[in-house]
Amino acid sequence: MLKVLIAEDDLMIADMIEEILVRNGYEVCGIGRTVADCIALGLHHRPDLAIIDLRLADGGFGTDIVAGLAGLDNLGVLYATGNMSSALLTDADGDACLAKPYRSADLLRSLEIVIDIRAQAAVMQPFPRGFQLLHAAETDRRKRLHG
Repeated sequence: MLKVLIAEDDLMIADMIEEILVRNGYEVCGIGRTVADCIALGLHHRPDLAIIDLRLADGGFGTDIVAGLAGLDNLGVLYATGNMSSALLTDADGDACLAKPYRSADLLRSLEIVIDIRAQAAVMQPFPRGFQLLHAAETDRRKRLHG
């Protein structure tokens, strides 16, 4: 059973995500509303996956959670945000992003894709509505192109 950390400051959304995940065989190891809470939960429980809102209750950003959990091996990260147009995320920040609002099936399919990415398996389409893979950071692209 895969463990999932939920970083979401809207408790109704967090509860909905938890219900969907538990009903579909995931273990929710914690729900955090702030960057500090999420980092503490992640370090304690060592989740396999994280569903992270970009803007949290303390004014912090979800990307700060990923930076704080950088020591965790193979953490799969799915961002969930209501403002995809302002999201300037790269694969250094996580694996994928899903636009809010989303359907339960879209959330579950998005997590499957993140699991495949982390397992270095081929990522198969179809992608859910509002889903984006995070692309390589520009410095990584240059490094690959030039040696």
